[in-house]
Amino acid sequence: MLEDLVVIDASTVLAGPSVGTFFAELGAKVLKVEHPVHKDVTRSWKLPNEDSKKPLSAYFSSINYKKNYVSLDLKRETDHERFMELIKKADILITNFKKGDDVKLGITNEQLMASNERLIIGKINGYGEESDRVAYDLILQAESGFMSMNGTPESGPVKMPVALIDVLSAHHLKEGILLALYEREKTGKGKSISVSLYDAAISSLVNQASNYLMAGHVPQRIGSLHPNIAPYGELFKTQDNADITFAIGSDRHFQKLCHVLGLDELSTNPHFNSNQQRVIHRNELAELLQAKITERKAAPLLQKLEELNVPAGKIKNLQEVFQDDKARSLVRTEEIEGIDTKRITSVVFK
Repeated sequence: MLEDLVVIDASTVLAGPSVGTFFAELGAKVLKVEHPVHKDVTRSWKLPNEDSKKPLSAYFSSINYKKNYVSLDLKRETDHERFMELIKKADILITNFKKGDDVKLGITNEQLMASNERLIIGKINGYGEESDRVAYDLILQAESGFMSMNGTPESGPVKMPVALIDVLSAHHLKEGILLALYEREKTGKGKSISVSLYDAAISSLVNQASNYLMAGHVPQRIGSLHPNIAPYGELFKTQDNADITFAIGSDRHFQKLCHVLGLDELSTNPHFNSNQQRVIHRNELAELLQAKITERKAAPLLQKLEELNVPAGKIKNLQEVFQDDKARSLVRTEEIEGIDTKRITSVVFK
């Protein structure tokens, strides 16, 4: 789809490189530029069981796909000249340099655009272009409210198990770049687009933000429960020791669930006949549901609920996830520097 597009990925870690991978998967020619000595730090982010002698990690592989690699030290005159030659032919440049690095390296917006007025510059930063504060996903999860909401009363604050703020920032930058490409078709000129991890994190608070802004509700750690819906996120143990959960978003869903479990009387009980009442009395409701679910095996129960279009699912670990043909179809493989690598596709629209 984008085979005529040339992208230079001079970013590191997760957000920027995942944008480069997105364009590579769509056919663009993507060149990843790394310092000859200080390469992308995620090459070294290895699990205990990974080979310490190999030049890259599973983490690095997850967001670097279908790229060509070149080592350049932009502080060296010859390497800088080579980089600027590459810029002349590029459509997109992706960076996540710290504040002031563009000046030190001689690659400010003005210098780059003077070399190629059609260039679209996509930048990831931590707290905005005027901040020189170092930012990592964990710190953004902490400071944007996510960790305060995530976990249980007993666990204390918990970070999410993927660098979700990085992932969200990458999606915002993709959107900005695609809009800039669309605009360039009309104007013939590029532009610079920046996305901060902080802005991406705050914008992703969605309903939790509105719960606070409109109702003064400060979210507490309630595990997998949903503050506005019940039963939604409660975990139930089946007869065969599986953990299952429901996302009962409507009274109709609730009525069907009750019927399958032989609890039709609950759907007319004043404590449970509306979503708001179910939220208020969710603990009592969960106990009544669990008493029936413990008599049922997971697979036939979930199958029956699926047939009735009731949202329900089993809690799966990643081994179970990738036993599914649908999940395996999203795996992309590539040899990088002599190493067989695998990752999940970054393009899922069809």
